[in-house]
Amino acid sequence: MTLIELITAEAARLKQAGVSFGHGTTNAFDEAAWLVLWALGLELDALETHAQRILTPEEQAKAEALVARRIETRQPAAYLTHEAWLQNVPFYVDERTIVPRSFIAELLADGEGSGTLDAWLSDRTQRVLDLCTGNGSLAVIAAMAYPEVVVDAADISDDALAVARINVDKHQLGKRITLVRSDLLAGVRGPYDLILCNPPYVNTASMDALPAEYRHEPAMALAGGADGMDLVRAILRDAPSKMTPDAVLVLEIGNERAHFEHAFRRLEVAWLETSAGDDQVLLVTRDALARWGQR
Repeated sequence: MTLIELITAEAARLKQAGVSFGHGTTNAFDEAAWLVLWALGLELDALETHAQRILTPEEQAKAEALVARRIETRQPAAYLTHEAWLQNVPFYVDERTIVPRSFIAELLADGEGSGTLDAWLSDRTQRVLDLCTGNGSLAVIAAMAYPEVVVDAADISDDALAVARINVDKHQLGKRITLVRSDLLAGVRGPYDLILCNPPYVNTASMDALPAEYRHEPAMALAGGADGMDLVRAILRDAPSKMTPDAVLVLEIGNERAHFEHAFRRLEVAWLETSAGDDQVLLVTRDALARWGQR
């Protein structure tokens, strides 16, 4: 059996088993390719080069066993491989944090000078906060995209910060990224020129309907209360005191735009375009937050 034949067969197994995607891939073929290539010790971009390679029985069995584990446990592939990719940057991940998938990464990865966020930033943008950092992926990508900034990466979870430390060290950014244990904004110092935040925002009804794969992730990193806005309310309330006068907050709220707009009706925000559309990530200035807080 060739590599491509095995991947095609394993994709059919995944599809028939009804597994859910969304932790790095969106379909059965890509998930099968990831698992099979990883099991064989091949780079994830090696499929085209090795597609017609004849596999040994041992190689085939090893790959099939990993796919079987994916089906039986319903664990995300990233937890099985301990690796996730965000904007072509590799990160270590395990069950102590959610699998990184923030659309904010797209806005950062455009790079200094040409990115979506550049219109809101300036040469005075020096201090960045990645709030609810999880495995540290946004902090790392921000530090890579903007070489002149320093980043505080904050989380309430000691487990998450331990995983973030692995990734900060992996990318040799320890001199520019500081890990901070903080209950939202309570434990950070500021002031910051840019705050990035992908907080827990899944509403209660959606939490109850999550596929099994998502239930392997820490619930505290997903659940945002009845309307998904519990933590967002606290963040928006406290953010101005941690921001410089020209600072902006970039906030991801996923599929909760309707709940967000209901909860913060008079708050002036800009919705940013990502691959998921223009209703997943928003930007709000310190001035807008201050005006809203005075109403």
